[in-house]
Amino acid sequence: MAMQYENITVVIPTYKEKDNIGVLLKLLLGRYPGINLIVVDDSPDDSTIAAATAVLHNFKGARRRVKIVSRHKLGLQRGLTSSVIYGISLAKTRYVIVMDADLQHPISKIQDISKKLAEGYELVVATRADVTNWALHRRIISRLLMYVAYAVLFLRGAARCGDIFSGYFGFEKSMFERTYARNKKRFVGPGFKVLFDLLKCIPYGKIKIGEVPYVFHIRKKGASHAGARQVAALIRSFIS
Repeated sequence: MAMQYENITVVIPTYKEKDNIGVLLKLLLGRYPGINLIVVDDSPDDSTIAAATAVLHNFKGARRRVKIVSRHKLGLQRGLTSSVIYGISLAKTRYVIVMDADLQHPISKIQDISKKLAEGYELVVATRADVTNWALHRRIISRLLMYVAYAVLFLRGAARCGDIFSGYFGFEKSMFERTYARNKKRFVGPGFKVLFDLLKCIPYGKIKIGEVPYVFHIRKKGASHAGARQVAALIRSFIS
């Protein structure tokens, strides 16, 4: 019997992803029956929203299961972490999966993450077993920041996993809400490492964490949004 996904919500933060979001939504709606999707957009124009909305006409019942929100129109401060938290607050399901809109996260892993959540894992992280075609300087910078982040978690006695910077992970919504309610000021809204902010607020061994390996591919369309602003936000995460 095929798995059903009514109890899963996928939260997808977007910023200038008009070339990718439509493709991603088609893939998710076509592969996972009953799944719920929340697109939380920070783009300054309506192009990403329009591309996402256009997909709904082709899937019966999609409008009941897909929510598309423009945080820019609501006057909310831009930030991936704050977008994800906002999307989680809108979810009505027991489980939530966070993934990027740029097609670098293989949608096949949603099935694996969902299975582990159903088995009792409170947090399931898709860990990058390999990264294809990544520039050498990006590998070096990422690895150095990762070492610092692991040291921060270790010294604080916080939860850890194989890829603490992953942007692709699932969890029990109630676990996230409890953790966030007690640690709101430690989540850096303008930042982009939601998982790290979550892990640093959970004592080591407190929850059951599972992992699902995958190969991370470089985006084909659109531009990466990583830059000095994001690095500064990450440093704030280290010290908060």
